[in-house]
Amino acid sequence: MNQSPKEMLELMLGYLGFMVEIQEQDGPDGRTLQIFTAESDRLIGREGQTLDDLQYLLNRIVQKNDREGERIIVDVEHFRTMRNDELIHRARLVADQVRDTGAAQQLEPMNSYDRRLIHNAFKDDPNVMTWSPKDDARLKRITIKKRD
Repeated sequence: MNQSPKEMLELMLGYLGFMVEIQEQDGPDGRTLQIFTAESDRLIGREGQTLDDLQYLLNRIVQKNDREGERIIVDVEHFRTMRNDELIHRARLVADQVRDTGAAQQLEPMNSYDRRLIHNAFKDDPNVMTWSPKDDARLKRITIKKRD
């Protein structure tokens, strides 16, 4: 069984009863599989949870078959892209407050995908840095603080 990630996703969604069209796009963060379907709300789930779970499951399958397999981003009708842009925008507003006041601030609890997105958005910022605790909680808060 040597299927591409796109074929695996099509098979998974077919078994779940979804009629979909999937487009592949290569980008800086890996390959994106963009799903188009009449049932996008069902596939996205509450606050994107179903979409996150689907992406996690697909990546686990890909990496089980190939430990060095590339990271796959699963999106439904650009929902994740728009959500990511909004999340980074909110974090930049908080970072502006940190720059102005000097006081560190915490963001809302986030999953690992969202935390990675925020950390990458600020990795080259000369004025502020991001930090999150190294515990086993699934949802962790990121702290934005001024660089020393």
